[in-house]
Amino acid sequence: MKKIRFGVVGTNFITDWVMAGGREDERFEPVAVCSRTEETAESFAAKHCIPHTFTSVEAMAASPLIDAVYIASPNAMHAKQSIVCMQHGKHVLCEKAFASNAAEVRTMIETARKHDVTLMEAMKPTLTPGFRAVRDAVRTIGVVRQYFACYCQYSSRYDKLKEGIVLNAFNPELSNGAVMDIGIYTIYPMVVLFGRPKTIQASGIKLHSGVDGHGNVVFKYDNGLCATVMYSKIADSRLPTEIQGEGGIIALDRINVIGRATLKRRNGAEENILPETTHNEYYYEIAEFIDLVQSGRRESCINSLENSLITIEIIDEIRRQSGVRFPADD
Repeated sequence: MKKIRFGVVGTNFITDWVMAGGREDERFEPVAVCSRTEETAESFAAKHCIPHTFTSVEAMAASPLIDAVYIASPNAMHAKQSIVCMQHGKHVLCEKAFASNAAEVRTMIETARKHDVTLMEAMKPTLTPGFRAVRDAVRTIGVVRQYFACYCQYSSRYDKLKEGIVLNAFNPELSNGAVMDIGIYTIYPMVVLFGRPKTIQASGIKLHSGVDGHGNVVFKYDNGLCATVMYSKIADSRLPTEIQGEGGIIALDRINVIGRATLKRRNGAEENILPETTHNEYYYEIAEFIDLVQSGRRESCINSLENSLITIEIIDEIRRQSGVRFPADD
């Protein structure tokens, strides 16, 4: 079985989770890690038994040791690092949000096509068996009238912000904030299911650091579908996600990590549509990406480049309406 040799950029907790998921695919072989300091790189490498370390993305991208790169650095660095890697012929799996804005994403897509490499956004929920079951079920509930998704999670870093300390999660220099961090989990699945909305109406709270703390957005589609999403990093919520059709309702406990998925018919019938899984939730994005690389395909049909571009264009408009600008926008 041919292995894909991965270089990893970033050593935060998400990278730990992705490493655990990747290890469940025998084709996944992490061989290098890049961090800003040699100490951090060596510590991560030792923890995950990775043989090579780098402190320069350019040096790692130029190395013949790797075939592909997983990028989990701050959002503001995604585009530049992805482009450098692709220019060296490396395939790129880049964390969400794909980049700071749509202009950067368009450049990433152009670079991927120019250098004939695979590029995919690491949006894990839409590649899980649970979401695939939801996609199948949507076709059975008749005309879809409403989509509602909620992801609100109070950030411990918000307490520091209230003390006047701006950490990464609320730093516009790093292209962060509520919609970029967790709001995207409510929007990307909507785009995969229903495509580009016709209108966008956003409201929310802009924090003193310059990023958004929470938001509510209403989308309307040409076919009459109305979609509403809510997201927050300054309050919690336990609201479920619903997709409402004329013939039934699909109810999910969470949109970001689906733990329960129920299909409720108008005749009263109710069924669990969540399949049993044995894999780590991060396994599926790694498996999808490796499938693409090994088959010679350059983009996913689910986490497609078009879906990623539409999503970031939507987020750009939400930020515009909310008055949130990043240095990367200038």
